[in-house]
Amino acid sequence: MWRSLEQALKHFFGYESFRPRQRQIIEEALSNRDLLIIMPTGGGKSLCFQLPALLKSGLTVVVSPLIALMQDQVDALRDNGIGATYINSSLNWQEVRSRQGDILAGKIKLLYVAPERLVADRFREFLDKVASVVGISAFAIDEAHCVSEWGHDFRPEYRQMIQLRERYPQVPAIALTATATKRVQQDIIQQLGLKQPSVHIASFNRPNLYYEVFPKESRSYNQLLKFIRAEKGNAGIVYCLSRRSVDEIAYKLGKDNIKALPYHAGMSDSARMSHQNRFLRDDVQVMVATIAFGMGINKPDVRFVIHYDLPTNLERYYQESGRAGRDGEAAKCILFYSTGDIKRIDYFIEQKTDANEQRISRQQLRQVIDYAEGLDCRRNILVSYFGERFKDNCNNCDNCLDPKPIEDWTIEAQKFLSCVARCRERFGTRHIIDVLRGSKKKKIEQYGHHLLSTYNIGRDKTADEWKMLARSLVHQGLVKETTDGYPILKLNKRSWEILRKQRQVNIAVNKKSTSGVVGDSNASEIEMLFDRLRELRKQIADSQSVPPYVIFADSSLKLMAQLKPQTLDDFAKVSGVGAYKLKHYGDRFVSEIRAFCCEQQLPVPLPSASKMTTLQFHQQGLTVEEIAAERNLNVRTINDHLSELIEMNQPVALERLVLPVRQELILKAIKIVGGESLKTIRENLGENYTYEEIKLVRAWWRRTRS
Repeated sequence: MWRSLEQALKHFFGYESFRPRQRQIIEEALSNRDLLIIMPTGGGKSLCFQLPALLKSGLTVVVSPLIALMQDQVDALRDNGIGATYINSSLNWQEVRSRQGDILAGKIKLLYVAPERLVADRFREFLDKVASVVGISAFAIDEAHCVSEWGHDFRPEYRQMIQLRERYPQVPAIALTATATKRVQQDIIQQLGLKQPSVHIASFNRPNLYYEVFPKESRSYNQLLKFIRAEKGNAGIVYCLSRRSVDEIAYKLGKDNIKALPYHAGMSDSARMSHQNRFLRDDVQVMVATIAFGMGINKPDVRFVIHYDLPTNLERYYQESGRAGRDGEAAKCILFYSTGDIKRIDYFIEQKTDANEQRISRQQLRQVIDYAEGLDCRRNILVSYFGERFKDNCNNCDNCLDPKPIEDWTIEAQKFLSCVARCRERFGTRHIIDVLRGSKKKKIEQYGHHLLSTYNIGRDKTADEWKMLARSLVHQGLVKETTDGYPILKLNKRSWEILRKQRQVNIAVNKKSTSGVVGDSNASEIEMLFDRLRELRKQIADSQSVPPYVIFADSSLKLMAQLKPQTLDDFAKVSGVGAYKLKHYGDRFVSEIRAFCCEQQLPVPLPSASKMTTLQFHQQGLTVEEIAAERNLNVRTINDHLSELIEMNQPVALERLVLPVRQELILKAIKIVGGESLKTIRENLGENYTYEEIKLVRAWWRRTRS
């Protein structure tokens, strides 16, 4: 009937083209293959089983864990004229019989049910009848992470889904989730009995989401109210740990003229459904909820998600925060962090009767704490949790936009990793730190670790500093940490590169925990230089009629202020400086930084070995062309060396490079048009002057000016 999948897509859903991966997944689903699909919220998972259901004969049974989730998806399908329904506890027996009749009459293509109902004897009898009358085309297990005890929403009923494979071995199964670590992926395949499934894992990165962590103040409600008011009516979700907090926050927001409603498991089904619908229809601005709300809710324009309390694990946080910005537009994910929340969650963990479950929950909690207290890119911390590496800074989280000072901790990392190796990769971070700091704990002596060469070699750093390093090593993928409830450190290829002095380790450091490394005067210098660089950025932006952030992001300016690169080579290493920006803005920013350092009487870096070689040849009387030939470099490179050497106050004889009379005319032009643009200076002088000689004279002018 359909000439192409795109034609069917347009017909049923109105889309002109598929999102990345969707077409291949749908083709495999149509070939009756088992599938495991891991796609972030808003990535288009549902279409991967919905379109095949419409193109195949028979009924597709969708396993869904929440009534709200079923209703949301069924309503959306019906709105597209698609035969879909759900059977759950919200229906009376007459409604159930009516829907079963529609299914057997072939009017329904997608049936949504809860896992508990699916494995019930009476419902299985109904399914047997469906299989014989209209056929079952597939089982789609949505929110499949619920099958795993290593996931964030473990539901024992999901473990029984394997009965479907035993009862209907020829019916393909499609497992879908937004989040799954490698361990959870393996668990899903095993527990659902997937047969040689095709596994599709999309990137966990949601580039439109901004992540930030706020220290929770004593008057935390005022923090929350201020933030929501600043959103000026944008839709948002506030997550709380307890039902009591949900009711209290929703009430207070209402008193402060914010349209907000509560949502938690203590409310009746009808009340929850009513509140959800009012939120989806924009009758209210804010939904204040426990974790009972949000799984699969398809509201694309949620502009902020605030976790008022600490989440219990990173998977849950990723899933819940991911309900923001499903339309791809910018949205904020805010976490209020308080150590008091840790005690509350730890109390809940204590109530668990299974020791293994307690151990897993405690490791998951520690991973959340590491995220909240971490100084690295928060996006990198999140995606690395799922086994994905995010290179460089994201420039869309608080740690990237307001970065902490970067320091070289290679030696400390070598000490730390050497200790991991000498402890035979059998211990976690706390034990390694105890060994490094010369702890007298019985466990140290019991294992003979007080006799190791690494014992007490780290006493110059505090336990918090070592913890900061360990956290950064894990987040950067420079050491591996097991995730089976026993967080054991394991060396990897990058670890050995560090130990062999083949890799440098730079980490963001917390000014409060660096033993005075970054003092008040340094912080003041950074702020002063940042302001100057911001002024320079504004001048350039105004001249080009573009916003300042187009030139450089604040995060790049802050790194420049911290690192103070005084050569183009060092400037090129700053995050946010690409080849284009280096070429167009490098000279001006480096010059501004040099001038600042000179004014503040800060240390001036020594020229590189290559520039010193050029200087030596120059002092021997060789011309620029002769130096270039001798060094097998081009003339422009040698002139760049000499310009930088002049600006760094090295003994370069400018009169040998540019005649004095020409120097005077170039200086006069600079006084007229300024020293920012070589092109503007040359236009003032005329084509008889080269860029090279202008650059050399400008370097002398910059040095004398500073």
